[in-house]
Amino acid sequence: MKRVTESGIPLVFTEEVADALATGQAVVALESNVISHGLDYPDNANTARNVELAVRRGGAIPATIGICDGQFLIGMDDDMIERFATTAKVPKTSSRDLPIILARGGLGATSVASSIVAAELAGIPFFSSAGIGGVHRGAQQTMDISSDLVQFTRSKVAVVCAGAKNILDLGLTLEFLETHCVPVVSYQYDDFPAFYCRTSGFKAPHREDNPFVIAQAIENHWKLGNHSSFLISTPTKEEDAINSEEVDDAINEAIRNAEKDGVAGNAVTKYIMRAIDKVTSGRSAKANMAVLINTAEVGAQLAKAHMEIVAANK
Repeated sequence: MKRVTESGIPLVFTEEVADALATGQAVVALESNVISHGLDYPDNANTARNVELAVRRGGAIPATIGICDGQFLIGMDDDMIERFATTAKVPKTSSRDLPIILARGGLGATSVASSIVAAELAGIPFFSSAGIGGVHRGAQQTMDISSDLVQFTRSKVAVVCAGAKNILDLGLTLEFLETHCVPVVSYQYDDFPAFYCRTSGFKAPHREDNPFVIAQAIENHWKLGNHSSFLISTPTKEEDAINSEEVDDAINEAIRNAEKDGVAGNAVTKYIMRAIDKVTSGRSAKANMAVLINTAEVGAQLAKAHMEIVAANK
């Protein structure tokens, strides 16, 4: 089903997603970057399917977002997931890249930032991701701040995540969100999580255990006139987590070694991630997948509660 938005941007919905939105069912948007720039084939395709299954277990309909032939895909069938999983060099597309990738045609793998742009255009109020981008360490000199954070100030979408990775400056990430009045609530947990580590060492601004209170808070945020995101963090399960001290030690050593080796810019992130993989003996890859699954299921549960609140408020 194809629909052109008022702005003229074409959206192509799967029949399932279109029906769900038309009948008031909960829908959760998902990014496609994890398919094209995550694991090797066939693990990337299988992971995408498992994430969608987790959304269904949580009581919602998954809508994996992507770009194909100048159009946003709002939901993918199995053939399209295979195409994204097997096509080489699909461009990673953040929100700043959208006008160019849409104009060129072909495939585009959406990040957190670009996925929530598409979700809002499609009328999907919930998005789930394993982790968000943030303020990078040393940003005081480099100005390296993820476009995810900036897009949160512009897109009216509730974002469910497991925080952000410890390779970032999570204190400054929370400061950025506070400065731009983006609410941050930790679901059934005190701390702001750090991806596959259950805690970042920072308390969340708010903790809330009741999904219906979170749903009403999201509605209140938008009713107050805010056209911005509402961030909900949820930690990975204890049995899937990696000890944060173990990761912190690896990160600090990798940063020192990167300076000695003359590694700079975007290459530092890859350098640090390789160091974490080595020190965890590959456990980080398994933990990464567990975060994706858990966050998707929790996101679906919260999306379902939100739809019930919206229906009750009518």
